[in-house]
This record gives sequence, structure tokens and C-alpha cells, in this order.
Amino acid sequence: MKILLTGATGFIGSHIATALRQKGHTVVSVSRRQGVDFSRMTTAAHWFPYLHDTDAVINCVGIIGETSSQRFATLHTQAPIALFQASVTSGVRRVIQISALGADESAFSAYHRSKRAADDYLRSLDVDWFVLRPSLVYGEGGASTALFNRLSQFPVIAVPGKGDQKLQPIAVEGVVAKVLECLETPHTRRTLDVAGAEIVTLTEWLQTLRRQNGRPPARIIPIPWSLVMAAAHIFHPLHPMLHPDNLRMLQAGSYIKS
Repeated sequence: MKILLTGATGFIGSHIATALRQKGHTVVSVSRRQGVDFSRMTTAAHWFPYLHDTDAVINCVGIIGETSSQRFATLHTQAPIALFQASVTSGVRRVIQISALGADESAFSAYHRSKRAADDYLRSLDVDWFVLRPSLVYGEGGASTALFNRLSQFPVIAVPGKGDQKLQPIAVEGVVAKVLECLETPHTRRTLDVAGAEIVTLTEWLQTLRRQNGRPPARIIPIPWSLVMAAAHIFHPLHPMLHPDNLRMLQAGSYIKS
């Protein structure tokens, strides 16, 4: 298959690109590192040159925090909708959207709402679509993986609240496997939540990372949420993960709620 892959040099996208090529697919890679600014690809006309004889499209573009030039509305909603429009017009039959767990009717953050807007548009189209909503994805090259690994190195770890926020981490290889499955299955037009087998708390996840790195359990110090949120409002420019919305998403948890 000839596959257009956006966000191809990002964390999830780069792992998907490697797997696709190993399977013998032809990958048309689109990313900022390759000279394509997704924030400027907001009309179907921008996408037509990339879709000639394309069999499938996989959209992996995503940001966890906004900057002056990288906005949720543009990257998560406007550009993907333009891509989906162009895909249908160009005769592409299969489109896979990498969304996020929580991008549903309960979405409260700008991150999740912007993802859901594109998901909803794709679901309205006459195309063989998939919306994949991964939980916390970990693996080589992941920003959240690096952050949690850094936190887990300390013998004393401060956690927000009681550290009992629920997570259902999935290895990036699991997300890649689901994408490959979606390329081949005849059962299309599905929204799939993608998560690991086990639900753990934030504290348990950090202790697991310590164990994997050969370290003994850390001492955990709970920090009241009021202090955590006050600090987030001050320090979030230093790291997108510190944005108050991201901490609210952490508090809500990233796991499949039955």
C-alpha cells in the first residue's frame, strides 16, 4: 500500500513509519522536520499534491501544549479536517486518526475537545475510517516517558494529591500493532480505545519505572492539589506538561472507564 503518514518523525509516527516499511508499504512522510508545517495545511488544496495514488492516510500529529505558533485548533482540528476532506476527494478509502483517550463526550480540556472535533468530522465521512484513542503511551522517544523516567530517579518523589490518579499505560509497540491491524481488517468505521492490560496509579507507575531501572522504592510525598495547581499557573511556560489543563487531565485519569 501507498500510505500518507503525518507526524512521521514524532514519537508515535516514527514507530509507525518503521513498522510500515518493514511490512513493505510505501510511506509518504509528512512532518515539520521534512519541511511541511502542519499549521499551514488548513485547506484540502494543500493536501492534494501528497495524495496521488494513495491507498491510506494515517494522521499522527499532536501536541500536548500550545505555543505561539502551534495551536490545538489548527493542528488537531483544522488541518486534519482539511486532510480528511482531501482524502475523500482524492479517492483514499482508508483513514486512521490517532486521537486520545478522553476525547469523548466528557472532554473538558482544549486538547481533548480539539481532538474530538476532528474525530467527529472523520466519523461523518463516507470512508473506511478508524479513530484510535490511546491512553498514556510509553516507549523510546516519548516525551512523557522521559518526564516520568526523570521523576522516578529521585529517592523522594513529590506527587500531586495522593498520587492515586489512574493510568493504563500502553507501549508504543501496542499502538503500532493496532494501526497495522486497522490497515488490514475489513471491519472499519470504528472508534477504538487503546490501552494496556493493567490499570495502575501514578505512584505505582513511578515505582514500576524505578524497579525497571534497578532502583529501590522511593519515598512518596503527597502535595495538595491546591498547591499543585497554583504552581502550574506560574511554571507551565517552562514545560507544556505543567499546564493546568494537563494536570486536570491527569487528575481525571487516563484509563478505559467501564
